[in-house]
Amino acid sequence: MIRFPVRKDAEEAIILRRRFLELFSIASIESFPLFRKAGIPKSTETNHEKNYNETLRFRIKHYTDAIFRTKFTALKQRILILFFLIVNLTAMAQGRLSVVSWNLKDMGKSKSNTVIEIIAGTVSAYDIVAIQEVVAGPGGSQAIARLADELNRKGTKWEYEVSGVTSGDSPYKAERYAFLWKSARVSRVGKGWLEHQYGAEIEREPFYGRFRLGNQTLTLVNYHAIPKSQQPERELKYFKFLPALYPDDQLVFCGDFNLPQSHSVFNPLRSMGYVPVFVGQKTTLRQRCLNGDCLASEFDNFYYKPAKMLLKAAGIVHFYRLLPDIVQSRKISDHIPIFAIYQL
Repeated sequence: MIRFPVRKDAEEAIILRRRFLELFSIASIESFPLFRKAGIPKSTETNHEKNYNETLRFRIKHYTDAIFRTKFTALKQRILILFFLIVNLTAMAQGRLSVVSWNLKDMGKSKSNTVIEIIAGTVSAYDIVAIQEVVAGPGGSQAIARLADELNRKGTKWEYEVSGVTSGDSPYKAERYAFLWKSARVSRVGKGWLEHQYGAEIEREPFYGRFRLGNQTLTLVNYHAIPKSQQPERELKYFKFLPALYPDDQLVFCGDFNLPQSHSVFNPLRSMGYVPVFVGQKTTLRQRCLNGDCLASEFDNFYYKPAKMLLKAAGIVHFYRLLPDIVQSRKISDHIPIFAIYQL
């Protein structure tokens, strides 16, 4: 059983605030009007992108100072954790779409109810959830259904779709993908589909999903590459052909590419105007933390066209910092969630 550690009174409050301030790494403060409207002093550096994260932390710390002056019960502590997880994205302006992508290693019957609850609590603030590494057997689809049920218990209607089994030539390589979305925020345009034209060249061919917000449509390309040891660039080189197959779609590639964005295989996409959301950001969990550093590789990312849409915020969620240790965290996943907020 995974449990949040509980402290007493003032010490409890300090620990919780520190945990929250460390929980999110966020690249932009544009989507946090709550802190701008609450009469909180503004940093003089808010116009500089390199200081976005520091500015956000400054504002949250100032805002929480007044809250943390009072005594905290365990219940209040947990409510505040949930409050900030939700505030992270629900204070968005209209026309902004939030997407979280997460490789949930072996998402299937091995995920306990407690793990499903933690996953749901981590992703519930976002509009769309793209999941990689759903197991091919019936346990994979059932796990996604359990996750959707848990999300629906939180008071917002969620829908989901699980892909067919990918064309991997072995049970180890064959997987499924999944999308979950808030039906009150976004609507689906048709059903999702696996990439068929390059199914023979790409063992875990990407899963497409069209989503509409207002009168704008976004097409997510959900992908999990073969392991780095098997040279995923052999398959990723075919991604340069995908935009031409869907010229009327605003494509956003997301998922676990098992390669850093600096790899030359992404150069053709760059030449078409696609850019990575993250540069130099590690997204996988180590087997054990080294001097407080728990992240290992720069594998997960989004690739989008700035000429087609505006990126308002992006970041990673350090979910493992709310859990007792890295071993318990890896029971959920060996990757951390990444998110992006787009103005369509």
